[in-house]
Amino acid sequence: MKRLPSNALATVLFTVVAAASLAACDRAGDERSAGQKLDGAVEQVQRTTDEVKADARAAGQEAKAATETAVEAIADKSKDAVITTTINAELAKDTQLSALRVDVDTADGRVILRGTAPDTASRERATELAQRVEGVKSVDNQLSVGPKG
Repeated sequence: MKRLPSNALATVLFTVVAAASLAACDRAGDERSAGQKLDGAVEQVQRTTDEVKADARAAGQEAKAATETAVEAIADKSKDAVITTTINAELAKDTQLSALRVDVDTADGRVILRGTAPDTASRERATELAQRVEGVKSVDNQLSVGPKG
């Protein structure tokens, strides 16, 4: 749907209101002159135009706020993805902790480690490795200690 420029919209509104006002000229009891009626129509168009402009401004501000929120959400998801990838890389470097046995989930900088660690020392090392990664706010180590598999 093609939008009209604001000045075209004002012209259309003016024309409609002016036509309606002039049509009302023949009504009984309306003793205003044609000029007064036209002035009233112009005032009505101006009020309507001002309302349309205010509505457009409000819609623009709402769209801007929604866009900013969406951009922030995407940035947060990207940061979480970088954290998860970095932790997986650190775990892969460790001979006792394989990234294949440890599942790393990150949301808002909060990391959850799930899976198995070969021993308690390795389990704790996983927490330390995750905590060292930039952007990590907390680590919930849910790793169980058990045999490889």
